[in-house]
Amino acid sequence: MKKIVFAFVFIMLSYGSFAQYDYRDSNRIGIFFGVNQCTLNTKNFETKPDLGWNAGLSMRGNFYDNWDMVYAIQFSENNFNVATKNLVLLNEDVNYTLPSAQISLQLSYIFIEDHLSVEFGPIVQFNGKLKTNSDNENNSITGTTLLAKDIEDISKFNFYPTAGITFGVKHLRLNVSYQYGLMNSLSNLNSKNPGVNFKGNTSMLNGNLIIYL
Repeated sequence: MKKIVFAFVFIMLSYGSFAQYDYRDSNRIGIFFGVNQCTLNTKNFETKPDLGWNAGLSMRGNFYDNWDMVYAIQFSENNFNVATKNLVLLNEDVNYTLPSAQISLQLSYIFIEDHLSVEFGPIVQFNGKLKTNSDNENNSITGTTLLAKDIEDISKFNFYPTAGITFGVKHLRLNVSYQYGLMNSLSNLNSKNPGVNFKGNTSMLNGNLIIYL
């Protein structure tokens, strides 16, 4: 995690070398926090989205004409549910928590200075291990021979194209964005379960309140 923070600081320090075209009063650091809805899109078992939280830092700076560049580092706790059967064969949704860190670089087109913009660009995400309650880890995942604890070793890396909108006033804005993971989050399961093709892509809907300093 320290390497992620160091990389983000390096990017922010490097920003001034190419963001000086058509200077506007828009170079500012933002602190943000908010909520997310995470979905694991897979045909291998039944899942349901759930809510989590986000927090992080961003830097917005003028790039060229009506374009800004936005760098951000975001720490999140993402949640989703999986349909299982417990030890007495009753249906029970098991909650999974995915801790993650993201580094993003996005272009922002300004419609109304300091009030309305749209953003798009790539996000790199680093994942921790899926976590679930120890009371549920031996539940059987509905439609499979797997136990709830068998899918905890999720892929540690993902790449998300993202698009969103930011609106508000100069020092306080709301950002709503959607991102879809291009990489197979369940790829680690294929080496442990020969003959079964596990495939799952995570998607996120984020709502963050940004305080610009």
